[in-house]
Amino acid sequence: MNKLSILLMQAVFLLSYTCARAQPGTVRPLEPCACPVEIDSSFRTRCAYLIVPENRSKKNGKTIKLPFVLVESKNPNKKKDPVLFTGGGPGSSSLGWARGASRSPLINDRDCIAFEQRGTRYALPHLSSPELDDAIKESYRKNLNKDSMMVVGVKRYKKALESRGIDLSGYNTDETVSDIHDLLATLKADSVNLLGISYSGGLMLAVLKKDPSRIRSLILDSPLPTFVPIDEDEPANFNESLNILFERVARDSTDKAVYGNLKERFQQYFTAIGTKPFSIPYLEKGTKDSVRIQYTRSDLMGILVNTYYKRLPLVISDMIKGNHYPYIKQLLDRTFEYGNGPSGMRLSVYCADQTAYHSEKIGQQLYDAFPYLKGYHINDVYQELCDCWKVPPIKPETKQPFYSNKPALLADGELDNACRPLYIDRIHHYMPNSQRLLFRNEAHGVGGEDMTRFMQQFLENPYRKLASNKPEIVVY
Repeated sequence: MNKLSILLMQAVFLLSYTCARAQPGTVRPLEPCACPVEIDSSFRTRCAYLIVPENRSKKNGKTIKLPFVLVESKNPNKKKDPVLFTGGGPGSSSLGWARGASRSPLINDRDCIAFEQRGTRYALPHLSSPELDDAIKESYRKNLNKDSMMVVGVKRYKKALESRGIDLSGYNTDETVSDIHDLLATLKADSVNLLGISYSGGLMLAVLKKDPSRIRSLILDSPLPTFVPIDEDEPANFNESLNILFERVARDSTDKAVYGNLKERFQQYFTAIGTKPFSIPYLEKGTKDSVRIQYTRSDLMGILVNTYYKRLPLVISDMIKGNHYPYIKQLLDRTFEYGNGPSGMRLSVYCADQTAYHSEKIGQQLYDAFPYLKGYHINDVYQELCDCWKVPPIKPETKQPFYSNKPALLADGELDNACRPLYIDRIHHYMPNSQRLLFRNEAHGVGGEDMTRFMQQFLENPYRKLASNKPEIVVY
């Protein structure tokens, strides 16, 4: 063998060795566990904890346990590329999806895997503690400034979690991306279809960016791309979805007494009430004496942001007439029974992913453009809270867009008030082999039978052009 041949062989070996070492994903220990969610017993399921470092930047640090549920397809000729789902939020649990997957046509051809993100409901540890919820309840009971009490509650919350030995700086998108790659490596999944919704739509894009080699395709429902500054967008997104809704009401409604000039009346009313306090008598469950509880425009806006769009025109009309009581009572009932504060995982992720990179100056511009929103935190994680939470930002490169030729199915509702269809257009710009679905009569998180049908067609052949036979669903 001549010298040139030897050098070439060495070069090939070094290149392959470097590529192998560079491929993200480490095989991690698994620990069997009882399935946290009930799955149809006719399916074979695998439930286990993936054991990963809490903070990969610290050597010999603690480990945490992240559960997953793998539901096996009964098809003996099933495809070898499973669907992997993780939830949105950030902070939502993911494992309930496995129950639905066992009843979905998706299971006919592929295994389905639901993966619980670190810090969420079934993960160990779960970033949950009552201090923030208690502070919010105290603000209502004693009519204290809610923003000030949120800060008090976040400080208590952080102290409580850290007293359990939890390293809050380890709970962010960068770590979760590594968790998913570790899961794929551990399960020896050489080809996988990633399914994400809202925040986890952007999370799945970040998984693709870190290592595309295992990724066959992506399905993203109402995605929030990592490169989008949602804190700088969301008030405008809400306003834009309202304008679409108001246009439909003006066009379609025959009850002009209730819905006439709704947009103008809405903007005038909610701008005019400003910081004016209102109050209602309220009897908290388990107590004997009612108290007068104060609320403001921010409470009313919070109700509107979380109201299903089909009910929204009536709720707005009621509020403009001063009929606040049933809506505020429902808000208080939920707050006192279940709590109303962001989870620890949501705080950590948003502070690291978004608040660390957003501009407070742009936030003020939004209030100037939409005065009816002034003083309202449309996102329940904001600068003052993150100043207390104090976690480091994710890597700047995670926030940068990237190009990919992987096939993707991108869907959104035209009435989405959080992640506008503009986002799937922006993702499409960077992913030329993606297809978009616009559901004209849906909002955030389209889901449903139609979406499942498109997902099936897409998974069968991700490069084949989809078609819609319904005018309210546009494929483009």
